[in-house]
Amino acid sequence: MPAPRLHRLPTNVWVLSAASFLTDVSSEMLNNLLPLFLYNVLGVGTAIIGLIDGIAETTASLVKIYSGVFSDRIGKRKPLTISGYLLSTLAKPFLYLATSWGWVLGVRFVDRIGKGIRTAPRDALLAGSVSTEQRGFAFGLHRASDTAGAFTGLGIAACLIWINQAGKAQLTQATFQWVVLASILPAALAVLILVIGARDVEATKTANSIVPTFRFTWNNLDRRVKAFILVIALFTLGNSSDAFIILRSQERGLSVLQILGMLLTFNAIYTLLSSPAGALSDRIGRKGLILAGWTIYGLVYLCLALAKTGFQVWLFFSLYGIYYALTEGTARAYIADLVSQDQRGGAYGLFHAAIGLASLPASLIAGILWQGIGTWTGFGPSAPFIFGAGMAILSVGLLVSWVK
Repeated sequence: MPAPRLHRLPTNVWVLSAASFLTDVSSEMLNNLLPLFLYNVLGVGTAIIGLIDGIAETTASLVKIYSGVFSDRIGKRKPLTISGYLLSTLAKPFLYLATSWGWVLGVRFVDRIGKGIRTAPRDALLAGSVSTEQRGFAFGLHRASDTAGAFTGLGIAACLIWINQAGKAQLTQATFQWVVLASILPAALAVLILVIGARDVEATKTANSIVPTFRFTWNNLDRRVKAFILVIALFTLGNSSDAFIILRSQERGLSVLQILGMLLTFNAIYTLLSSPAGALSDRIGRKGLILAGWTIYGLVYLCLALAKTGFQVWLFFSLYGIYYALTEGTARAYIADLVSQDQRGGAYGLFHAAIGLASLPASLIAGILWQGIGTWTGFGPSAPFIFGAGMAILSVGLLVSWVK
């Protein structure tokens, strides 16, 4: 197969990639500092931090199911995609006023509703805009743009932290508020680019109705899709929020500025490898790359459990970027390979829902394993990572045996 050419990609791929870039500039400035804000400024324990992240992701997941199916039913992807980005943009400024973990949960709740509305229709729009031969590369490019945005956002946040509190081990409220203000402009620009530049790709419809010819149900999905969704839900049960890696790095001795340096390294590796990994999946198949990525994940989590210093956490988290690059875009392209166009919105909704619904118990389990609950003090900071490594190994075996 010839190497993919960037100039042959449709405009929608570039528009959606640009919107994801700008959104992640905004979101990653905030999301990676939120666990430190909760832990350092508001004094919240790890169980509550896990609960907040879990509720937020579960909320997004429930919305993704209906949003994806609804986009199939109306045959339109763009309106829901824009609505989701807009809602998340409107929620972010309220973090400036946050004085309790309940306030943070409220903002995260609304932000994740926005993500739930946009994600499945956006992925279906992207999948419907390219040929099968370009699909892995297009999703890889989209993930690379998304991660490049995260890299840029983290760089901006690092500059603000260096200006406001260089050398301090813990995040301050004033610094966090500056970051919130800086996050508003790129999020608004993302919405504007979508409104102006995106072009809808309609799902298959009957001649006389806007309703698709196929009625989406779980039973009508290909058996391989159902098996893959179940396995990825199990994998996600051990894949707790990356907030715990951030807290682990601080617990092992990294300052706030060093933590952002660690996150920048991770995102640089993720960005550089996402497009090549997506193109590679077009050539050799998706499943092998997903298996390789999950194996790397298990090894990285085991190393994080055994890490003795903050810079060891930095090193292992950098390798974590390889796992993301191999799996994030590839898994989404794999779903598109297994379903027809008029099912994609619903299939992506179920795919993202499975991940998000498993995220609530995953993050809650991680927080409880770390610090315990009630009078029980837990197993310590290594426990969530040992649990995650074990679940990854189990998921690799099930993916090999269940999804032929």
